[in-house]
Amino acid sequence: MAEGLSGKKFSGKKFSGKKFSGKKFSGKKFSGKTVYNGITMGKVMVLRKDQEQIRRTKVENAEHEIDRVQSAVDVSKQQLAALYDKAVKEVGESSAAIFEVHQMMLEDEDYLDAIYHVIRTEMVNAEYAVAITGDNFAGMFAGMDDEYMQARAADVKDISARLVRNLSGQGAVDFSTMEPSIIVAEDLSPSETVQMDKKKILAFVTVHGSTNSHTAILARMMSIPALIGVEMDLNQIQTGMTAVVDGTAGEVIFEPTEFQCSEAEKKIKNEKEKLRLLQELKGKKNETSDGRTINIYANIGSVSDVGYVLENDAGGIGLFRSEFLYLGRDDFPSEEEQFQAYKQVVQTMGQKKVIIRTLDIGADKQADYFELGKEDNPALGYRAIRICLKQPEIFKTQLRALLRAAAYGNLSIMYPMIISTEEVKQIYTIVKEVEQELKEAQIPHRIPEQGIMIETPAAVMVSDELAELVDFFSIGTNDLTQYTLAIDRQNQRLEDFYNPHHKAILRMIKMVVDNAHKCGKWAGICGELGADTELTQEFVNMGVDELSVAPPMVLRVREKVRTM
Repeated sequence: MAEGLSGKKFSGKKFSGKKFSGKKFSGKKFSGKTVYNGITMGKVMVLRKDQEQIRRTKVENAEHEIDRVQSAVDVSKQQLAALYDKAVKEVGESSAAIFEVHQMMLEDEDYLDAIYHVIRTEMVNAEYAVAITGDNFAGMFAGMDDEYMQARAADVKDISARLVRNLSGQGAVDFSTMEPSIIVAEDLSPSETVQMDKKKILAFVTVHGSTNSHTAILARMMSIPALIGVEMDLNQIQTGMTAVVDGTAGEVIFEPTEFQCSEAEKKIKNEKEKLRLLQELKGKKNETSDGRTINIYANIGSVSDVGYVLENDAGGIGLFRSEFLYLGRDDFPSEEEQFQAYKQVVQTMGQKKVIIRTLDIGADKQADYFELGKEDNPALGYRAIRICLKQPEIFKTQLRALLRAAAYGNLSIMYPMIISTEEVKQIYTIVKEVEQELKEAQIPHRIPEQGIMIETPAAVMVSDELAELVDFFSIGTNDLTQYTLAIDRQNQRLEDFYNPHHKAILRMIKMVVDNAHKCGKWAGICGELGADTELTQEFVNMGVDELSVAPPMVLRVREKVRTM
């Protein structure tokens, strides 16, 4: 992403056609943060912004310029709708939701009024008004304390750049001529990545970005190497150069030497052989050599992600993040809409278990229509089950849909952010009310298995009492780690202190598993730690019954289990 819109003309990406001829880059390595492991070698495509000036022009008719903005908004919304449809097919609804967010931002009255105000008060052209407003709003978001709101700065830049392109008649970026390439950029917006031919992307390497960015999400879904935070000067890197991207080592090599190419080819060959061997594990049991078994399920965020679950031979769905049905829209999903989504998932999975987590809105997942208000520390605030218990009408709608869908397959319900037995009892009271309503309406339904997420030290310490009330535990190690270590897991400055292998975390997991088993209940892990193969042996030894991981990690964890 460019630093700002003001004073810049965004004519789309231009691919530098210069051939790299200097020698100072020969074999030069740059380090970055790994988003996804793996190794690849190929030609580089550098994506840059055109730095021509946007001219500030005096106009005679302000209303004419405003009409131009409105027309550009309409065109932009049509483009975003098309991008959403394309993204849903390729990366699933959860990853595509950003384009619905962008459409809503284009309808935001504050944003549009600010543009119109600049045009009317300064009597300037629409392009300049959009550019300066984009700068102002992006700066406002970037200066906020909340990391979610800070991330909206990039979205404002993206939609403002799109408006400027459409105002100047340049239209959307054309990636149709793209060759198989390693994409190198300052940063990538969702609308850029979704337009690329996914089969031709070898890797992503960006100067900026985060592990939660849309580029990172796409890389994990596609299982391609990706590095972010690479301190490189894009002015010295040219399209057509050769590069090696090694996600495992966390480095990119530009213009590799003959020796480096040879070493990379060996690693690539080894990676391909590993993948081939992993495919042979499909249909095999998750069983150690001495007969201990563990269920390996998958985490997903949308109905369309079920294909990745089946493709990677997961034993079930250990975490369906239902909150993604609530994000990227301007109103609550209806009971019928939710029912159809849940029903489709359980029917597609057949007899395999599908654990659906009730909405986990709040903290870094915000939806304006919930009207949650600003909180100084949203991770410790009004979120997840707390919203459901305070606003039972929202909760009941989701529960009705879940109980109805449970009649069509092996569905389980999981409640997030539980800290006490009192909360569980309140939940069960509401579930009984919903059950009675469905009975009276003679609507087919079933009370499924009900479990809770263990995400707080409080839940760990009373897990013996909680185990007597619920059917299962699923340990959310992401939140459990941040609450135990008192470290915001999204704060990049604290990465050196963030240690998910901390003895306190591992002891808590063991305590939870033991307390579950004492009551004859099962316990699993659905956080990122579940995919950490350095701990798989320890988890099995603890007696963890299930690990739920990103779909591409299913066979890797199975491999680890079978070699123990």
